Amino acid sequence: MGVAAKKSKRHLHISKQTGICGGRSVILGTRMPVWSIIKWYKLGMSVEDIIREFPQLTPSQVHAAFSYYYDHQEEVEKDITENENETYFREMV
Repeated sequence: MGVAAKKSKRHLHISKQTGICGGRSVILGTRMPVWSIIKWYKLGMSVEDIIREFPQLTPSQVHAAFSYYYDHQEEVEKDITENENETYFREMV
């Protein structure tokens, strides 16, 4: 029996760079973090609402954020928690 290796999946519309949004995952070419799109969805916005509210994003970019989230749930949930926590922000400043 072999051990399955986890393949790294590339998300074409998602980027992570030091110096942009704290190195968190963002929509490529923007400063829109993946966590914020997921947070809006969890607050009750539909995908269509998100696209309408943020016209600078394409439907492909919004769907890519969800794809990234499902592949990196722990990371994105941590980003959501950190961005909700005022104490965390104060420690960062």
